[in-house]
Amino acid sequence: MSTEESITSNDSSIQELVAKARVAQSSYESFKQDQVDAIVRDIGKYVYDNAEMLARMAVDETEMGSYDDKVLKNKGKARVIWNNLKDKKSRGVIGEDSDANLVMVAKPMGVVAAVTPVTNPIVTPMCNGMFALKTGNAVVFAPHPKAQKCTEHLTSEFMKIVKSHGGPENLIQVVTKGSVEKTQELMQSADVVVATGGGAMVKSAYSSGKPSFGVGAGNVPVIIDRNIDLQEAVEKIVDGASFDHGIICSHEQFVIAPEEDYDQTVETFTNTGKVWFTDDKAQIQTLREVVFPDGHLNKDVVGRSASEVGKMAGIDVPESARLILLPADGSGTEDILAKEKLCPVIAIVPYSNFDDAVGMAKANLLVEGAGHSAALHSNNDDHIEQAGLELPISRLVVNQPSSTTAGGSLTNGFAPTTTLGCGSWGGNSISENLDYKHLMNVSRIGKVIADKKVPTDEEIWA
Repeated sequence: MSTEESITSNDSSIQELVAKARVAQSSYESFKQDQVDAIVRDIGKYVYDNAEMLARMAVDETEMGSYDDKVLKNKGKARVIWNNLKDKKSRGVIGEDSDANLVMVAKPMGVVAAVTPVTNPIVTPMCNGMFALKTGNAVVFAPHPKAQKCTEHLTSEFMKIVKSHGGPENLIQVVTKGSVEKTQELMQSADVVVATGGGAMVKSAYSSGKPSFGVGAGNVPVIIDRNIDLQEAVEKIVDGASFDHGIICSHEQFVIAPEEDYDQTVETFTNTGKVWFTDDKAQIQTLREVVFPDGHLNKDVVGRSASEVGKMAGIDVPESARLILLPADGSGTEDILAKEKLCPVIAIVPYSNFDDAVGMAKANLLVEGAGHSAALHSNNDDHIEQAGLELPISRLVVNQPSSTTAGGSLTNGFAPTTTLGCGSWGGNSISENLDYKHLMNVSRIGKVIADKKVPTDEEIWA
């Protein structure tokens, strides 16, 4: 087969998927709110009910992350996303503004191209599929090649649910034998793109010519304030930073602790029985080189356990350790450990005053992760506001494990999602969590406000 014939074949297959999706979406557009919600609920419930099997499938195929944590993630994300969606209007008239005499009507966008990452092969397609179908769209998944089986399985099971509710064939599809070229073609052919993946893929989405929602790099600094419950804060940081072997973009990367409490903070980490710490400069340097050979993140450490990362460095890190804690030589450009690591390795530095702590966090974010998230453990409202005002972030996660709550939880107000927008800092179109509302058009019916007093020019310019 010639190169031209091969390209034509690929183009044809993608175009066929999109054409089928458009037919299905046209039929699905007539579904009422209760019909749509029944399908969306059952998609989330399928992942919730089959969390163990799906977690095993993800770990076996991708060779990344923790089985136990993926079970928790599958159940937790399914639960929190459906809880957020179930009472929301997304079809027909969705609201009125009586003061402005406006009526809002929801309309679908059409065909959603959903690019899914190897790091999150179950809950990301679940989440994006639920959002797309909630708003009357069809969806075509473009999986990472190392998560092909997971995505094909989900597509098949989700379509069984769609058809059980009388929905059309091909409402949910997946690109088979995926490639960068096929994904790019899909993004150019769909009506809207949701890209969750590496920087190059997100950039490609924004270059597709279609409305796109992508995410920037994560690199979450976490500040420990003075006068807090240190034990509680450390336990939350450990839970967050170690979750799913540190593979989540919102996980804590860099601890900034009060200088007078530095030794106590390190001791509190190690006393959890989940943290391995070393201040041996040779070991620290070896781990730097393993995680960042030639100054770039080593793909082989992504989603590996603390013990496995230790073995790569020739260091005996016990199997019981969920996290490796290393002293850094500084923040920002002063130490490469200030960058995103995507494995259960975090750094720690002391600070003298809170202004310095915020400055260190900002320095890290400006190297990598601007626009994403930061975490803070504090009881000081002024400090909380200061961090929120000064840091270039879309989310400040306060007194919570960042990795498991920045994407929404039952106990905070962040929209539950797997796609965390980073605003213009991260080259993204939104500076909030992607939600169903981003995948629908809204028509506004405007009528004259009969009793509205029209101001004079003098009143306008007064």
